[in-house]
Amino acid sequence: MSKFTKVFENSYNELMHKVTWPSWPALQQSTIVVLIGFLIITLILFAMDGAAEFIFEMFYGFFK
Repeated sequence: MSKFTKVFENSYNELMHKVTWPSWPALQQSTIVVLIGFLIITLILFAMDGAAEFIFEMFYGFFK
């Protein structure tokens, strides 16, 4: 049981004393960058899906 406790003690010490956490403004800025990237990729995929749907509808329309 002491090994189990030691793992949690070491993890706690590392997280509290060795990890460099970002400041609040840096965290907000990173979050905004991720959200903007997510929106751009979402719009690109939406446009590609619409274009593929249009192309397939035209393609299958020729064989009716």
